[in-house]
Amino acid sequence: MEVDLDAIRHNVAEIAKLVAPAKFCAVVKADGYGHGDVPVAEAALGAGADWLAVATVGEAVRLREAGIEAPILLLSEVAEEDAASVVAQSLTPTVYSLPALEAISAAVTAPLAVQVKLDTGMHRVGADLETASDLVTRIADHELLELGGIWTHFPSAEGETDFTEGQVKQLSEFVAGVGPSPKLVHAANSAGALLYPDARFDMVRIGLAMYGCLPSPACGDVVSLQPAMRVVSKVVHIKRLPAGARPTYGRIRPLERESTVATIPIGYADGITRRLAKIGGAVLIGGVRRPYAGIVTMDQIVVDMGDDPVEVGDQVVLLGAQGDEEISADEWAERLDSVSWEILCGFGPRLPRRYRG
Repeated sequence: MEVDLDAIRHNVAEIAKLVAPAKFCAVVKADGYGHGDVPVAEAALGAGADWLAVATVGEAVRLREAGIEAPILLLSEVAEEDAASVVAQSLTPTVYSLPALEAISAAVTAPLAVQVKLDTGMHRVGADLETASDLVTRIADHELLELGGIWTHFPSAEGETDFTEGQVKQLSEFVAGVGPSPKLVHAANSAGALLYPDARFDMVRIGLAMYGCLPSPACGDVVSLQPAMRVVSKVVHIKRLPAGARPTYGRIRPLERESTVATIPIGYADGITRRLAKIGGAVLIGGVRRPYAGIVTMDQIVVDMGDDPVEVGDQVVLLGAQGDEEISADEWAERLDSVSWEILCGFGPRLPRRYRG
């Protein structure tokens, strides 16, 4: 896996310029969407990000242990046993239930900012209006807690305009009617930040777009992004096979003609989804798309080169550009009936990462 940190910096700078004066929160959960949380966080902060966001305390601790001192928002509530770590690591917890707030209240020993998440339609986690109002009041009444923020999340900003605008209105009305005023109000994910200027509030939370993928085609009209991830391998073995030969497990497909078949040492243990061989997947060799010649196995794939020349050691691109051709995460997602978020996060830990920039 090649990760281009200059692409991360470019994407952060372009989006930060677009959403200013709103602050930029770089979402680096899930090991930086598979790109590596610490390198991505450092690149994003260097390019103008103000905050980081993660899903778990463990993810935040990794960043702190790497020497990162920027504000870190926990997007999910913490378990009671993790409350002390939140305080010790100077993290910003999110709460949307009374038990979570009580755990933080019991652990706090110095002033700490807490953020309240309001459910405006995602219906995954988040407080209803009554609970959120109660949480805000309890935070205001606590001598060591302060209301660091009120926020919500969009489930379909890339597709449902009326629904998203309704969420923006709900959040705005709640903030206007509650006291005290929070330091930050935020709602927008990548699609929200790019497509809804009114949703930017005081801060935007950018995940997918920071890594160079568009949450919807319409976002491409707003900002120019650079993909940061490229997955590459090399040819390790070559065979000439007759027409009708059926390479690899299951023998699912006969070769239509006599062909050269190239073996590449990467498989489903590394995130190369097995179904790709059945649904028209391909790799790039010599800047040309080469179809799978059989099912993806745990450690290897085979591709059909036809009569084209190929040598052991030739570079193979599974995700990214080679010459004038490109295989994108969006293409994988479309073929697999998935989303680009899942594709980026799906590559296995056996793949070494090589950073550029």
